[in-house]
Amino acid sequence: MDGDPAVEPQLDSFSLTLPLPYRVALLVVLGVWAWGANLHYLSKAKIDVPQLIHYPPRLQRTEPPHYLTTYRLALILTLPFTISLLLFWALSHRSPSLVIYYDFLPITLLVYILFIFFLPVPRFSPSGRRRFLHTLKRVSLGGLALAHDGKFGDILLADVLTSYAKVIADLFVALCMFFRRDGSATARPDRACGGIYLVPLLIAAPSLIRFRQCMTEYLRVRASLSSSSSLSSRTTPPASGYGYQHLANAAKYLSAFPVIVFSALQRDLGPEHAHGIAPTTLYRCWLCAVLFNSLFSFYWDVARDWDLSLFSPAPSSRTHHHRLLRPYLAFGAPGLYYLAILVDFILRFSWSLKLSPHLAHVADFESGIFALELLEVARRWLWIFFRVETEWVRQSGGGGSGSGSGARLGAIGQEDVLLGDYGEDGAEGEEGEGL
Repeated sequence: MDGDPAVEPQLDSFSLTLPLPYRVALLVVLGVWAWGANLHYLSKAKIDVPQLIHYPPRLQRTEPPHYLTTYRLALILTLPFTISLLLFWALSHRSPSLVIYYDFLPITLLVYILFIFFLPVPRFSPSGRRRFLHTLKRVSLGGLALAHDGKFGDILLADVLTSYAKVIADLFVALCMFFRRDGSATARPDRACGGIYLVPLLIAAPSLIRFRQCMTEYLRVRASLSSSSSLSSRTTPPASGYGYQHLANAAKYLSAFPVIVFSALQRDLGPEHAHGIAPTTLYRCWLCAVLFNSLFSFYWDVARDWDLSLFSPAPSSRTHHHRLLRPYLAFGAPGLYYLAILVDFILRFSWSLKLSPHLAHVADFESGIFALELLEVARRWLWIFFRVETEWVRQSGGGGSGSGSGARLGAIGQEDVLLGDYGEDGAEGEEGEGL
């Protein structure tokens, strides 16, 4: 994670070809295609994603599968995107003045995309988008449904928003520049548009949402334990745990805030605003913060979100043959899991390119910023496959043998490196959807 801006004084070559609004639109369209691919492959693997997120099932065999309707939505977005971009290229000829003049073309495209997502018109899956909007409204306020009302879907959506945090900020920047007097959405991006604090706050918002959701889960567990029996009378930990994992998860999202703050300070505050803090000190603070956040997040991806035993002791009672993984693998080939761990690690540390003398300014150019955003979207796409697979294994008890929890899969136990308790669904009461 980094928040460094472009510092090119002129409209660069990359922005002449793919201005900021088109980059935002492209990442949104690619995200829809990626979600369709998630649904498609997981369906082929006999994992019912709609059931996991409590999405209404298809009632008739003649109805298309969910992944097909997602592909159709992606196509509805892709065709106008392609037409708009080709028209923009034909009119602008990569001339800086014409690129700036025709900024209304990509803005019109963005308005169209927002219209498709947020206005459930007939013939375009209105019921599905109404449900999406309802979920987005709840999630955007930090709310969290109960397990039987689609809690897992809320968590997935909120995590996707964290990966799209910079894309959301870029969307705001493009609109801000468009509506600013004498401004243009296709000019060199001004990431201080609207004030030096607004863009960092937008980037931090998705992490704040997940932080609040984690605290909601923790308070639900504690309330459930308090209502069932006194903690002092227990001689063994409850099966659902004490909720400490949710505090640790909240700390993970909290660790993103120092990264955002130090990135913003490096970007926007000159020597006259630095309050005596040397640039090297800011850089070292940023480096420590981003290293801690990346290590913590990578651990959580592997050990908690995917239930793999890479960081867990391997007691002699665990006799499975999948070293560093878990007894049951829904995707079969262990090599896929090892590869996913490696790729996730590499992408979690993509910011380290800035440490190379030859690539130190990769995040200072618009092409570099876009590449890092694209890599994060790709990482989230990969993460979803294994996060959904893990949830299915938990709920099926390890391959369809009845209900079960992640603690029985062999990956998470009382001897885990960070925390022992994992179960949460069983500890939820009938409280509301948020704090």
